[in-house]
Amino acid sequence: MEMAEKLLKSRAEAGDTQASFLLGHLYYEEGHYTEAEAVFDGIKDREPQALYQLAVMYYDGLVTTADPSKAVDYMRRVAECDTGSVRYAALYNLGRAYLQGYGVQASREEAEKYWLIAADDGNPNASVEAQSSLGLFYSSPEIRDLKRAFYWHSVACGNGSLESQGALGIMYLYGYGVSKNLLAAFYCLTEAAERGNVYAQGHLAAYYYQHKLYTRAALLAKRVCKYEDVSAIAKFTGCDPEYIRKGIAIGLFHYARCLQLGRGLTQNTEKALHYYTKAALMSPEVFKDLQMDLIYGRM
Repeated sequence: MEMAEKLLKSRAEAGDTQASFLLGHLYYEEGHYTEAEAVFDGIKDREPQALYQLAVMYYDGLVTTADPSKAVDYMRRVAECDTGSVRYAALYNLGRAYLQGYGVQASREEAEKYWLIAADDGNPNASVEAQSSLGLFYSSPEIRDLKRAFYWHSVACGNGSLESQGALGIMYLYGYGVSKNLLAAFYCLTEAAERGNVYAQGHLAAYYYQHKLYTRAALLAKRVCKYEDVSAIAKFTGCDPEYIRKGIAIGLFHYARCLQLGRGLTQNTEKALHYYTKAALMSPEVFKDLQMDLIYGRM
């Protein structure tokens, strides 16, 4: 690293903007955020990638303090001046900011607008994250346009989105926005689960349980139960932390059910209670829904 830093510094001091950006990126990757901020700030007016990186740092609070307004301002400037992949990333993040009300007044309409621009009619070189986010957006209870949700998840999945591949499996499984298709559901869920989609893994464990494949259900659910660091999983897979927690909760609940009834493994009611409790803590919403399934005989 020392040799690379020395070489990049030398070129940066000679006015090489690309070398300056690479130096800032080197500092960023090494966790030297103060140094990275100084380098990026020095070239932000002539290098959109540096401006974008600064926006990310302000957004995530990697500098002295988080500055949502500055993050949004910088993202907006990138979206206006750049024409490449960084522009798509900035547009996607602007959509996130508006959805969350981070640095701006929360607005679903503005979030949708920016994501549609970032998605660029399904362009594989555009923001696949925006395409997948549109799928989630149209699936939300507030919007509930499942045909559009299915369309955008299909587009995003075709462009490599792990999140959307799992979502498609669930939509096929229950007939959300598309005709029910168990073969397509099983394929999507299996593929997504193998690629690390925890939400898909939880639903696949539930699928096995519902089809009385208890040994498979217990084995997969037990594996899901071991997940703890949601942030690390989200960073590695690119999946939404909320859905990761839901997937873990589904796995915990079904593992508890297997333990309670001795299905696919040795019965142990004490352990079952432990995992039911963990499921309730991981996602109260999921736990409540699964409890209702039990009460009404849907499990």
